[in-house]
Amino acid sequence: MKHITTIITVLFTALFLMAFYPIDGYNKTGIKRLKRLEKTLDSTITEYYLRKGSFKKYDEINLWMCEKTIPVDSIMTVDKEFQQEMLRLFPSRSGYGITVLDMTDIDHMRYAAMNENSGFQPGSVGKIVVATAFFTELRNLCPGDFNVRTELMKNKVVKSGRWGLYDHHTIPIYNIEKDSFIKRTVIASDEFTLYEWVDHMLSVSNNGAASIVWREALLMRIFGDKYFTLTQDEADAYLEKANRSELTNIAIDLVNQPLRDLGITQDEWRLGSFFTNGPDKYVGSKGGSIATPKGLMKYFINLEQGLVIDQESSLEIKRLLYMTDRRIRYGASPQLNDAALYFKSGSLYSNNKALGTPYGEYKGNVYNYMNSVCIVEHPNGTNYIVCLESNVLSTNSAGAHMYLASAIDKQIRKKYELTEKKK
Repeated sequence: MKHITTIITVLFTALFLMAFYPIDGYNKTGIKRLKRLEKTLDSTITEYYLRKGSFKKYDEINLWMCEKTIPVDSIMTVDKEFQQEMLRLFPSRSGYGITVLDMTDIDHMRYAAMNENSGFQPGSVGKIVVATAFFTELRNLCPGDFNVRTELMKNKVVKSGRWGLYDHHTIPIYNIEKDSFIKRTVIASDEFTLYEWVDHMLSVSNNGAASIVWREALLMRIFGDKYFTLTQDEADAYLEKANRSELTNIAIDLVNQPLRDLGITQDEWRLGSFFTNGPDKYVGSKGGSIATPKGLMKYFINLEQGLVIDQESSLEIKRLLYMTDRRIRYGASPQLNDAALYFKSGSLYSNNKALGTPYGEYKGNVYNYMNSVCIVEHPNGTNYIVCLESNVLSTNSAGAHMYLASAIDKQIRKKYELTEKKK
C-alpha cells in the first residue's frame, strides 16, 4: 500500500487584531486610525474589547529608569527568592525560556531567569529590531532635533511596491472625511506616511509594513540628507540598479548594529531576513534570526533607561508598543485588564499530520515557537518586564502564555499586597 504523507506547515510570524499607540496621538503622528479611536474617549463609538489599561494618554507614558542609570549586568543579577517564586510557576521547564524584572521599586529591583541563553526563532518580535534601526537612521539624519524626525515621519509618504507583498495579515484603513473604516491586506499601490507604516508594522504586526520600514531605513542610510527630498521614482530607480549582495550587507548591518551598541551579542538577538518575499529581488538573507530571553531583557532595560538611541527615541518606541486595541496571547490574561501593556508577540509553527501527534493553530507538532515581550504597569505602581519564549510541541502556546501571564502577575503582585496589609 502506498503511503501518502501530508505535511501541513503554517507559518505565523506576526500577531493580529491588535493596535498600539496612545489613543490621543493623532495630532502628534497623523496616524489616521487613532482619529477613529479618539471617539472612544467621548463615547461616540464603543470598542467593547478595550480594557481599562488601554486609555493612557500620550503624556502619561514614561520611562522608569532614566534618573539613575545602573549597568545592565548589575540589574540582571538573579534575586534568589524571586527566582524560586518564578520557577515554581513552570511545572515543566523544558521548551521554555524566560527573564522577569520586577521594577516596582527602582532602588530594589528583582530579577529572575530560566534558560535565559536558549535561542528561539523570534517571529514578529524581530520587528522591534526594525523599529530600532529605523529610529537610529532618523537620528543620524537629524541628530539635534527630535521634532524634525517626527515631522518627517508624519509628512513623508512612501509607496508599498513589491516590498509589502505578500502578507495575509490585514491593516486598518480609516478615511477621516468619509468616516469609513476597513481592514484589508497591503497591495502594491498602497501609500502611507512613515508613521503609519511603522504603526502598521507594530500595531497589527503586518509583515509587508515591516519590510517597507526596513527599506526606508536602508534608503536613509544610503542617501543621507537627500532622503528628505527623495522621490519614490528616484528610490525605485536606485533599488532596481543596486548590487544585491552589497545591499544585503548594508541592510543586515543596519538592523543589527544598534543591538550590538546596546551590548546585545549576535547570539543573544539578531535578525537575518526581511518579513516578506517581495524584497527578494533586491536583498537576500544573512546569518539567520534568533532571540534569547537574555537578549530581549537587555533591550527592554536599555529602553526604560532611555538608552535605545536616545531618550526621545526610547520613549517613542515605547509609545508605539502601547496596546490600545484587542489583547491576545500573553496580553489576553484577565489579570492584566487594568494594567497598561507595552507588548509584542510573535509565533512560528509547523504541523505534520503524518506524525500522529496533536497539532493545530499555535499547536505545532514539528516546531511551535511563541514569543511574548511585555512591560506591565499597574495603576497601583506594580511594574515589571517579562520576556517569555517557548517551543513546546503539540501544546496551545497562545493559551499557555496567557496562563503564565496570570500566574506571573499574581505572584509579583502578592508581594506588594502583603506589604500593604502590614502597614
